[in-house]
Order: sequence, then C-alpha cells, then structure tokens
Amino acid sequence: MAEWSELLAELVEARGTELNRYGFLLCGDRAEGADLFQDALVRVFTHPKGGWTVRDVEGYVRRTMLNRYLDLYRRRHRLRLLLPRLSGGGQSEVVPDHGEGADRRLDLLAAIGDLTPRQRACVVLRFYEDLPVAEVAHRMRLSQGTVKRHLSDATARMFARMSESRPDHPPAADGDASSAHASTGGTR
Repeated sequence: MAEWSELLAELVEARGTELNRYGFLLCGDRAEGADLFQDALVRVFTHPKGGWTVRDVEGYVRRTMLNRYLDLYRRRHRLRLLLPRLSGGGQSEVVPDHGEGADRRLDLLAAIGDLTPRQRACVVLRFYEDLPVAEVAHRMRLSQGTVKRHLSDATARMFARMSESRPDHPPAADGDASSAHASTGGTR
C-alpha cells in the first residue's frame, strides 16, 4: 500500500500543476479542471498496478482526464436536449489578470470555448501537449484525417473569432487569410 501512495504523492508534487493546467484547457474552467484531475487520480489509483513509474501513471491520468471530459460533455449535452429549461444555466466568468496580453489570452480562451469538445481536445493535444497528428489520432481513437479535419475546422473558427474580437486590427486580405489559415493547419 505504501508504494502506490508514494507514487501518488510524487506524481502530484512533480506534475500536479501541469495536470491541473491540462484539465483547465480541456474544460475551460479552473474548478472543473481541478475536479477532472482529482477524479482521474481516484479512478487510476483505485486499482494501482505494480511497477508503475511517474511517467507511466501520468499517461494513464491524462488519458482518463480526456475520456472523462468527453463523457461529461456528452452527458451534459444530452441533458440539455432532454431538459431545455435547464440550458440557460450561467457560465462562470474568467477573471482577467491585468497583465500584459491579458485581453489576447481572454480572446483566445473565448475562441477555444466556441469549439466542439473533439475540436477542443484535438487543439489541446496538438498545440498544448505538442503531439504529432498521429499521436493525437491514437489518443483520441480517431483517424489521422479526422484529426486534421478537426484541427483545420478549429483553427478556422478560432481565427474568425479572434479576428472579430479585435476590431482595432483590420481583417486580412483575401490572399493573406488563406495563407494564414493554411499555415495554422498543422502537419498535413
């Protein structure tokens, strides 16, 4: 019993901040991201395996967080469809940190918030975890073409949202928009 508790403590100490940040990027809410991380720890350490390293267990925790996020979204979406009167629930506001670039970060968070759960997960895995498309496809159990489509759609939506939220920056010319979109498409 002492072995798994030591491994848990080591994981939380060494990678806890990073895993909380990963949960936040998936959910868009700090408290919900922290809950996602805690839930994943409970699920992974309910049946610990012998011989795990921190790196091994971190992979299991990340995978559990991703699966749980997608599952929770599906459940919430179904509930909203079944009970339309509950769909008007308030969203928690992100409190801006008045540092340099805070407006841009808030615009980016809002743009990420407009994505579908799969698009969001693909963007987080590809650009935050810096995984190649093949690894994103493997983790999400999708084809590489589907991941590329999600990434392309997501970057186009984010680009459009970011462009409209910054009226002080004129929209790109037709030739510039297509080249900017093509350059954000990831590995093709």
